Amino acid sequence: MDLMLLNPEIQAFINANIGTSISKLALQKNPFPDVDWIRILNQIEAKSKAKDKLPNWFATKNIIYPSKISIEQTSSQKTAEYKASLVSGESLIDLTGGFGVDDYYFAKKIKNVVHCEINLELSAVVKHNFEQLNVLNITCYSGDSLDTLHILNKKWDWIYIDPSRRNDAKGKVFLLKDCLPNVPENLDFYFKNTEAILIKTAPLLDISAGLSELQHVKTIHIVAIDNEVKELLWEIHKSFSGNTSIKTINITKDKSDTFEFILNEESNSSTLSLPKKYLYEPNSAIMKSGGFDAVSSLYNLDKLHKHSHLYTSTEIKSFPGRVFEIQKFLPYNKLEMKSFLEHTQANITTRNFPDSVESIRKKWKIKDGGNVYCFFTTDENNNKIVLICTKIS
Repeated sequence: MDLMLLNPEIQAFINANIGTSISKLALQKNPFPDVDWIRILNQIEAKSKAKDKLPNWFATKNIIYPSKISIEQTSSQKTAEYKASLVSGESLIDLTGGFGVDDYYFAKKIKNVVHCEINLELSAVVKHNFEQLNVLNITCYSGDSLDTLHILNKKWDWIYIDPSRRNDAKGKVFLLKDCLPNVPENLDFYFKNTEAILIKTAPLLDISAGLSELQHVKTIHIVAIDNEVKELLWEIHKSFSGNTSIKTINITKDKSDTFEFILNEESNSSTLSLPKKYLYEPNSAIMKSGGFDAVSSLYNLDKLHKHSHLYTSTEIKSFPGRVFEIQKFLPYNKLEMKSFLEHTQANITTRNFPDSVESIRKKWKIKDGGNVYCFFTTDENNNKIVLICTKIS
């Protein structure tokens, strides 16, 4: 850890250049020749990234940042706060500590938190940052987390793991066994040290693939921020043997939309209908969950088609996603398209439709934007249709 980065003049320079182009700064002469210029530039770039993602860190003096990539890969404060809401008890050990964002929030709920990090320098940086943040109930250990588990030799209320893909796994199907640590391989050992495990994975992991590798999965949490899925959380309890529940949450500035269903109860129970007055498009977390029939059942909505994942109703309903009023729907053919859409401006979405948004825009000369929303999809009779809508929420 380079403590010279904490020099007041260097810190003032870093703060004065937040948001400045790094490529332009790199061409300047280093005003602090005793400190590596690249390290200073990295602090500027990483702290700029932290401004919106990690405002508590950004607002605290003398924080040392890891690489920009580490900041991009770490949890945001919003997702870390959600994870912390899932745990309770006296003790938690994080086997893949990283920059320590999750542990900062775990420490607000758990009396004693242990941060394990295999990278010695990063471990020292995190320890320093926790001191600046005035967090006193987190202990940092450097080295292999399996060794740390052996050495500490105690029962934990929770084990938390954020496995990372091995470099030699690129191009392969994303499986937990391709990550470090190898959770499926070590699961029995982990359960000797705890009754409850929380695993964070990237949204890329297929839910069915994850379930095939793990045991005792009580709940899978699909976490989205502003309609972008950020992570999957696998809540595992040693004593659990029932059906897995799926919980989705989409966190926005004003609210959090949640949706939950039991995985094995998801079946082909949707009712189909031609478009009615209102159209509903589930948020990205629900789309990732695959709970499309559960959406239809819970909100009493009809689907347009088994594979379209768009819903309709006569009366408007509160819904975890976008809601539109259908102004018109028409068959997708040359005559109708020329009459209504050529040379117009519209927001375009495709669902269960053979053409891409880009090809539709090019073919019918439709500009992006405006207040008109066009859904190109397939109805219950397998006809290609276009829904022309206005957005309600």
